[in-house]
Amino acid sequence: MKVISVVAVAGALTLGLNQSASASTTLVSGPSSFAGCAIGGPGTVYVNAEVEPRVAVNPTNAHNIVGVFQQDRWSNGGAHGLIAGVSHDGGATWRENWAHFSTCSGGTAGNGGNYDRASDPWVSFASNGDVYQISLSASADLVTSGILVSKSTDGGDTWGEPTTLIRDSSVFHFNDKETITADPTNASNVYAVWDRSRFPSENADFNALHSFAFRGDIYFTRTTNGGTSWEAPRNLFARNSNQFAIGNQIVVLPNGTLVDVFNLGKGSGIQPSDQYFEAVIRSTDKGLTWSDPIIISKDMSVAVTDPDTGAPVRTGAGLPDIAVDRSTGTLYVVWADGRFSNGAHDDVALSRSTDGGLTWSAPIKINQTTNNAAAFTPSVYVAANSTVGVAYYDFRNNTPAAGVPTDYWIIRCKSASACTNTADWSETHVAGSFDIETAPISRGYFLGDYEGLTSVGSDFNTFLPFYVQTNTGNPANRTDVFATTI
Repeated sequence: MKVISVVAVAGALTLGLNQSASASTTLVSGPSSFAGCAIGGPGTVYVNAEVEPRVAVNPTNAHNIVGVFQQDRWSNGGAHGLIAGVSHDGGATWRENWAHFSTCSGGTAGNGGNYDRASDPWVSFASNGDVYQISLSASADLVTSGILVSKSTDGGDTWGEPTTLIRDSSVFHFNDKETITADPTNASNVYAVWDRSRFPSENADFNALHSFAFRGDIYFTRTTNGGTSWEAPRNLFARNSNQFAIGNQIVVLPNGTLVDVFNLGKGSGIQPSDQYFEAVIRSTDKGLTWSDPIIISKDMSVAVTDPDTGAPVRTGAGLPDIAVDRSTGTLYVVWADGRFSNGAHDDVALSRSTDGGLTWSAPIKINQTTNNAAAFTPSVYVAANSTVGVAYYDFRNNTPAAGVPTDYWIIRCKSASACTNTADWSETHVAGSFDIETAPISRGYFLGDYEGLTSVGSDFNTFLPFYVQTNTGNPANRTDVFATTI
């Protein structure tokens, strides 16, 4: 286990831009442990660049936190490996370790982790304190892809050898955007879900094959014995030839019902298309059977670009994030959406459901961004006292000067019965400003298609954003992962 030199500062790191913040920030990531690994090309590898974090807290011990993220991002997809940052003191200090999801991180043919790259990390604690992490592991040409799971029984300090849920070696079948959810009502049950493309979204042959119709089926599997075995993956969209999905994520209602949120596409599948929606499917029998898609709202997200140069910024536009209030069962879904500006830029949209996902409220804008600047990559979580938190980036502090100051914020709504109007939300500055133009480039300046947000503390009512920011002007160490308590 690698010990991180922890740096705690008041507010954001001093990065050469105008700073202000209302939270203390702790550095989670350290120098790359995979810097000497020569596996994974071709492409540009950004050594020391960490992106796309996710985080979970042990329900049996609020001091035990595990966050996962990509280490050494490649320009054309994936990373050298996935790192787990582990804290046993509520986020004050962190240690790094890793599961064997890629060759750079110890994967071999013998343990099942012999892939050139790993991507899309996700993590979830079971109610008994076991913790699971999941990886999209792939060959360097992104033709072979697999979904791998590793389990820890000691709070994330060590990880078991990976279990392969699926493996494909085909340019037309790529597994992507996987998530894992341990059932808080039954420690033996864990659910994995992902999209299995019938045209790979980030495959090296994408440009050559773009005239083919895209299909993305929802693939699902589960364990009912704490990871000892997993069921054969199955397609939840088998009856829906003109529907495709990406960004699946399962939450469990207090009554045990599973709700899977995703971005739903309809129509021919020829890209681009304007027939995209945020949607859910439900299962009342622990994943054995599922409902047809229930529409939350049309997805009206727009591309985010550098406000100075017009260069693309990759933000996971339109990918939804979901959270459930464990006390009331109320569901909250957030995503980036351009409807509030008539398509000029993305804001953060929120919709909620009080009947288990059967019906949804009209989306409202909740970000407090000013100056008609883009807001993007929202994450949502509900604390134990039903306070709803949503974290996001925006460009409100950009000026004509060189660089694009980027800030990270959290907004909170303290009443579970309100949260339906923009005025119900209050804002706190988390981090920044930092220059997003220092970020690694992977189809645009890239911090991650998602970030992490959870709650900690003895009462689980303190929010902990777990996020990436750049080290402005430092190409040898472009990004790091940070944690903040608010």
